[in-house]
Amino acid sequence: MNDITVLILTYNEEKHIARCIESAQTYSKTIYIIDSFSTDRTLEIAKNFNVQIYQNKFINYSTQYKWALKNINIDTKWILRLDADEYLEDNLINELNIKLPNISNNIVGINFKRKHIFMNRWIRYGGRYPLILLRLWKKGHGTIEDRWHDEHIIIHNGKTVTFTNNFVDHNLEDVSFFVKKHNRYSRGEAIEVLSDKLNLRTKPKTFNAENSNLNSYIKRSIKEKIYNKLPFGWGSFFYFLYRYFILMGFLDGKVGFSYHFLQGFWYRFLVETKVLELEKKVAHLDNKNDILSELSKITNSQHF
Repeated sequence: MNDITVLILTYNEEKHIARCIESAQTYSKTIYIIDSFSTDRTLEIAKNFNVQIYQNKFINYSTQYKWALKNINIDTKWILRLDADEYLEDNLINELNIKLPNISNNIVGINFKRKHIFMNRWIRYGGRYPLILLRLWKKGHGTIEDRWHDEHIIIHNGKTVTFTNNFVDHNLEDVSFFVKKHNRYSRGEAIEVLSDKLNLRTKPKTFNAENSNLNSYIKRSIKEKIYNKLPFGWGSFFYFLYRYFILMGFLDGKVGFSYHFLQGFWYRFLVETKVLELEKKVAHLDNKNDILSELSKITNSQHF
């Protein structure tokens, strides 16, 4: 087994948790479940495996992972972040088993390529593959961004490398779940957009191409410097056209059209609408502390 600890966040993941754990057991030494008080059979299923289970109230992904890294006594050389509806393909597991034991000492972060399955179809076009994400890092060399949405692992005192093969994001829930999930995500992203517009951040931005990966950094930069500054409604409309026609999302067929429309237009427009809503709710406030206080009330959280 590789000297890896896998951290898996869960909330009502009974459809996915066994698949996720069974995959993780083939390449890791230790598996921790950080559960947000599931009400289904998630923990019942997880207890059938050799895993350790913690529970903590969920605010957002960033705070949950920070809590895990602070409160769990991780004793392995490497840490891997994995969602419950994700798993590594066999080719990536083989690559991991071969390369990791002999990897250079200056490599402290490893990027994986994400393969997204929607309605049992691999979404290969529209700029959705490969999505390169830093998921594996050396203990003591990685932190997670303090963000409400689109948080990334940031490494320090070392370099990153990208492995060749894929990990898979394949949620087995239906389209209604997909819509509900993205509705939740949209609030977090709206808060991030508003924070940038009103300069509410109290900590400097540290995410860059060197401490994560160039792919993610370019996407974040375009979103913050161009997309989020477009007039209301324009960004989501042109982004969908760009994904579907220029990046050939139409090659993903009927399922692909549903995905690119929902994720590339509807979701983006929903974020813009929620930014507009939040702006109206704080428009009467001039003081930054008052705005932060109001956002804390809206989100029922002191995480600002």
